[in-house]
Formats: sequence, C-alpha cells, structure tokens
Amino acid sequence: MKNIRVWAPAVTALALSLTTGHAVAKVSEAEAAKLGKELTCVGAEVAGNKAGTIPAYSGKWLGIPPGVKYAPHVGQHPVDPYPDDKPIYTITAANVDKYDEFLSDGQKAMFKRYPDTFKMPVYQGRRDFKYPDAVCEISKKNAMQAELIDGGMGFTGLMGSSPFPIPKQAMELLANMNFPYRAYTENTPQRDIADVGRAGDIAWGRQYQRNLNMVTHPDSLGKPIGEVMSYARTATLLPERDKGGTTVAQEPTNFAKNERLAWRYDPGTRRVRQMPSFGHDSPLSGTSGKMTIDQDRLMNGSPDRYEWKMLGKRELLIPANAYRVHGKDVKYADMLKPGHANPDFLRYELRRVWVLEGKLKEGVRHVFGKRVLFIDEDNWQASVSDFYDTRGQLWQHAFINHYYAFDMNAWQAGSSFYHDLNSGGYVGYNLWQERDLGVILNKGDMVPDIFTPAALRAAGN
Repeated sequence: MKNIRVWAPAVTALALSLTTGHAVAKVSEAEAAKLGKELTCVGAEVAGNKAGTIPAYSGKWLGIPPGVKYAPHVGQHPVDPYPDDKPIYTITAANVDKYDEFLSDGQKAMFKRYPDTFKMPVYQGRRDFKYPDAVCEISKKNAMQAELIDGGMGFTGLMGSSPFPIPKQAMELLANMNFPYRAYTENTPQRDIADVGRAGDIAWGRQYQRNLNMVTHPDSLGKPIGEVMSYARTATLLPERDKGGTTVAQEPTNFAKNERLAWRYDPGTRRVRQMPSFGHDSPLSGTSGKMTIDQDRLMNGSPDRYEWKMLGKRELLIPANAYRVHGKDVKYADMLKPGHANPDFLRYELRRVWVLEGKLKEGVRHVFGKRVLFIDEDNWQASVSDFYDTRGQLWQHAFINHYYAFDMNAWQAGSSFYHDLNSGGYVGYNLWQERDLGVILNKGDMVPDIFTPAALRAAGN
C-alpha cells in the first residue's frame, strides 16, 4: 500500500530557502573508524568528562540486564535496573545559581516560576546499555555513505540507524533526531493526557495509539531509505464529546518530495475525510489545544518553517534512565501537582547533548518563533526543549522521560511534560502509569493496511 503524494513545487523552494545548501560530503574512512572506539557505534563520546560527573560509556548490557525480571512485548511497565540509586544532590531555587551552566533557559525559568516546589533530583550518570550489532554496522556505513539531498529535507543512506553519527551541520543533526533506532511497532492501548490547570485541576484526554515505523522495521534494516517513514493511528477515548474520532497518518522520509497525509473518521457523520492540513502548529488532539502537533517528541514533521542552526555540544542536566516515573505503583494524584510533576518521581543526569536551534523564517506562520532542542548524544533523541513566542520571549519548557526499553534494545520516549510559563498550567502527555498495560513495543503485529482510509471506514461500520 502506498499513498505518498508527490509535492513537486516544494523541492525548489525549500532547496533555495535552507541554509544547508546541497549534498554534504560524507566523513572520511579514518573519521568513521572512530565509531566503536573513541566514539560509541552511534557517535557519542565514549570517555567521561574531565570533572568525572559524566561517566564513561560501558555498554555492558544489551536488552534485559542480569537480575531484572521482565517480559518483553506484552506491555509490562518498565522495571528499574538501578533500584538502589539515590540522588547525589538536588537543585532547588536556593542553590540553582551553582548549577547555572548545566541548565537550559527553560529549566532556569521553572525555578523562578515555582521557587517553593520545583526541584531537580540529580542521580549518578549511567551509560550501560548498547545497541544491537546490526545497528552499529549500519551506523558505520551511513557515516561513509549518507548525504543530505533536496536542501536538507531528505538524505540518502541505509535504514536502521541515525544517518549521520558524526554530524557536521544542523540538518544532519535534525535527521539523526528524526531517524534514531527505535521501536518499529508501538501500541499504547490507553494513553492518558492530563491538561493540568494552574490550581491543579485536570481535564483528561485519552487515546488508543498505534505506530508502525518502517525505517526500523526488521525487514528494512540495511536497505536504502524508502519513501515512507512511519504510519500512525490514533483513536480518541476521552473527552466524551470527541470519543470515537480516529485519525490515520503517514509520514514521508523527505518533505521536499512528499507531504504528510492524514485522514479522520468522524463518528457523528460516520464519514472519512482527508485532512487538508496536519502538522506544524495545528492543535494536538486530547491536549485542549495546549500542544501543537509538531511538539510530540518535541519536534516532528516538516522542518521547512524554520532556519536551523547546530550550536554544538554542551553538558546539560536532562531526564535519563527514567524508570521510576513509569512505575506501575505511580498514581496520578501523587505525580500531577500544581505547576509541574512531583520531582520525587523524576531522575536527572548530567549528560552531553547536541544543541539545535530553529528560528522561524520571515513571512512564515507558526506560534513558536524559536525552538531550542537538546539532543542526547547517546541515543540521538531530543530530551529537553525550550519554546519561544514570536516576540522572542520564552514561553514553554518541555521534557521527555526517556528510558532504555528492554523490548527493543533501544531508548524509548516515555511520559513528557509541557509547561506554559505564562499561564502556570502544563500538559502531562503519554501517561499510562495507572493503566494495566504500558506501551507494547516491537510485538510486530502491525501492517500498513491498518493505517488506510479504507481501514478507518471499515472500523466505523
């Protein structure tokens, strides 16, 4: 099944408007040889930092660690392999200045907005998990073969690992963030979304979410990049007024050649219609309009509305090895507090991150005038992002709690929190702590045919 639509006029316009220019040279064989030595196989620095506050990469575990009881592919809640770890220090409004160099602007703003309650418990860094050998082999080949094309909107290379393990510019870094090795099937039977008001009142949304990632599908590993990145199917369970509404969408690998397509089933009319626009700053369903579609995973979809800059690498305190917050024993009443999530459930580590900045182009519309993404060097996924309005004022701070998922031998984006620094409210997104099942990863029970308009019509009849 193939529903990707050619969007030819975008090619020339995007190629001219992006500062990245034409295809970029691959790295040399000598530079690629660093992968698996001074660099991990996906491009992170193996060594710790000079201060000893970031540990060296051990990569001692693949999949389920020794002594951990876990049943993969059935939706078991994550099990913490570091149950005895305690915070080595906690940052509060009283001592935040001491750690200024390790914080983003958004994190600093959270301490100012909530001086009495916001804290950051900092744990010993853990870099113990590795990727499968096949992923490492693809990563090295990509380092020597992959190139940007179409003004940076697409790339050549092999599927199964981030295309540019040694990035040289912004669009390579963005491609790594959008195409890391992660789950190829992702099924969340009940995903809760909490729109938390300033006083702590909650308006609930709930969804049934399924994703099929074609570029990390076992049948795709090592093959040249295709046209379809992924498929998604989202059914609304709450609020009641929207119950039964279902959307299917498909994501291209190259937004200069193809566009994101989406169709929606309306239970009121029992009709399926193609959505004229799906992405960018359109409201994300279930969030009461508090999140945009392109904020899921902090940034997704076409990057064409922004000028992107790679601002190098720095040390930052980010959520990592976030098992505690996803525990089966976590109750929403304990976790979702006024202003922000209860810090007792969170785990921050000092890690090296790549910094990617997007500034809105002149004459282009989006609610965010600037967005700054902080991308973990160990997994190429964005963990923290600060969002600015079109006046240049800091507006939102968001973070994702990542954890290494034993089901897929890679890092999973777990629950996330999006804070409106003006209103004092926030959205708790991708929550399933109180559900019997968490996210079911890599079960391999999905095919493209369930993500079609025809499948939507059949489900509605």
